[in-house]
Amino acid sequence: MDTRVAVISIVVENPDSTPQLNALLHDYSEYIIGRMGVPYKPKKVNVISVAVDAPQDVISTLAGKIGNLDGVSSKTALSNK
Repeated sequence: MDTRVAVISIVVENPDSTPQLNALLHDYSEYIIGRMGVPYKPKKVNVISVAVDAPQDVISTLAGKIGNLDGVSSKTALSNK
């Protein structure tokens, strides 16, 4: 199956959703290349980027599940390869 490299950008405004977010990332850990999280205390948000190498449907599913969490938004940038 063909895979694509992508970055899922995540903004967490509701810290109560962090356990569910971490559970999702754990469930998809076989596809994760790396992740970086930065807390931005002045606005009380966390900004996270997750690099993945996965089939496009897996990327879309993960990003959709993340975006459905309360107080969490996500956007995805896909490579052409």
